[in-house]
Amino acid sequence: MLPLVTRDQLKAEMDAGKVIVVDTMPTAYYEREHLPGAVNIPGFPYEEAARRTDELAPTVLPDRTAPTVVYCANVPCRNSELVGARLVSLGYTDVRKYREGIEDWVAHGLPTQTAGD
Repeated sequence: MLPLVTRDQLKAEMDAGKVIVVDTMPTAYYEREHLPGAVNIPGFPYEEAARRTDELAPTVLPDRTAPTVVYCANVPCRNSELVGARLVSLGYTDVRKYREGIEDWVAHGLPTQTAGD
């Protein structure tokens, strides 16, 4: 299991420019709404999560030592755990998870972006 980060911790790190945020939702969901500045590595369908992470991580996460936070929709969603665990297996050294996901972020009135932003 990945170390967890709270909404407030994540927001502070994002505001300070000290973290890379990875949306693990399918591309269509990412394009519709994601946390500001997030990159996308889809973790669904689950059986494709490892392959997609292997393909996309070198491009969207070139620094394997950068503080990185993965998230998906909510607590039951498995996407972020699958992508995050794969990142760790690929040698990423600082991967945490925002377990409550974008539903929590939006419920607390925090800003989001679309693919066109």
